[in-house]
Amino acid sequence: MGKKQDSRFDEKQIDEWLKGHQPEDVKSLLQEITKAVLERALQGEMTEHLGYAKNDIAEKNTDNARNGSSAKSLKGEFGEIELETPRDRKGEFEPRLIKKHQTRFTGFDEKVLSLYARGMTTREIQGHLEEMYGVEVSPALISDITDGVMEQAKAWQSRPLDAFYPVIFLDALFVKMRHEGRVENRAVFVALGINLEGQKEVLGLWTGAGEGARFWLGVLTELRNRGVKDIYVVCVDGLRGFPQAIENVFPKAQVQLCIVHLIRNSLNYVTWKDLRNAATDLKPIYRATTAEQAELELGEFEKKWSKYPAIGKLWREHWQQVIPFFAMPAELRKVVYTTNAVESLHRSLRKAIKTRGAFPSEEAAIKLIYLTIAKVAGQWHTVQNWKPALN
Repeated sequence: MGKKQDSRFDEKQIDEWLKGHQPEDVKSLLQEITKAVLERALQGEMTEHLGYAKNDIAEKNTDNARNGSSAKSLKGEFGEIELETPRDRKGEFEPRLIKKHQTRFTGFDEKVLSLYARGMTTREIQGHLEEMYGVEVSPALISDITDGVMEQAKAWQSRPLDAFYPVIFLDALFVKMRHEGRVENRAVFVALGINLEGQKEVLGLWTGAGEGARFWLGVLTELRNRGVKDIYVVCVDGLRGFPQAIENVFPKAQVQLCIVHLIRNSLNYVTWKDLRNAATDLKPIYRATTAEQAELELGEFEKKWSKYPAIGKLWREHWQQVIPFFAMPAELRKVVYTTNAVESLHRSLRKAIKTRGAFPSEEAAIKLIYLTIAKVAGQWHTVQNWKPALN
């Protein structure tokens, strides 16, 4: 065992602090310690700024001087404390630890943003901070903190992108938000790319009245303008006109219909009692080794489930966007077989927004979704089996 390190605090100092305090007063005690340490640090900054310690006139080599102090309320995880911030006569002192006009201590904003990204409403965050830290925070302050994120979101939305993405998933989820005075179900469009290193990256967010090929054409054009020159595979849902929109902007891209979307849409036609068996009988189609075998399996499915003719029709209508899948090696199929990557992202987004009845604006929705993406993206890992798929 190594030698035990000495405490950074003198035990006699701690005993002095504890005098007159009960165990349940620890929070109050921590506030006092925080106040004392911060004020001590601020006085140290003033000494550094002026070049001489307080009352040490012999070392004074400036016509500037201390000029009392001003009161400042500072909020943080320790609660709210009143600080005495030193001033200089010329008003030139710029403290670094607690800056002028700063009312929140480092970490406080991050705490608010973390709670917001978890889907908590402004009122819930207000109650949580008061309950946990004894800090009374106005809804306006919480809005100010979260509004500051929009500048980051705008910069993120316009950032340059890679020239080439092996795979990009395009999808949308619907969110209730107020638009032009009324609450509407509006689409939030998401583009999720997998780069050459096998890392997932949300390329952007867009909102619109509905999921349409014309809107996606604008999204794809924006991606091109931000630096994307080519895409190998674009995975999409069954939107009519979508492949044409992709081909107009990225003519070399291979369009692959999301198999999971197709399965889900197929099962919408099936009664509850047939659901499990129909889902099982669809598997031989998309697990076939070739497009020819898949078409034979589709024919067998149509014969067995003739009471659901709409399913066979659905697959045949989209067959040209289904069959590229069968020309891919098994490793790449595992990556593009489904929009699992974007679906898992959507689950996180839905979890964050489910507590909201409706967003007051598109900006409010984008703000929460951006924060949620930033939180989720930090937990992403390289796509499994990426190297074989890339080869």
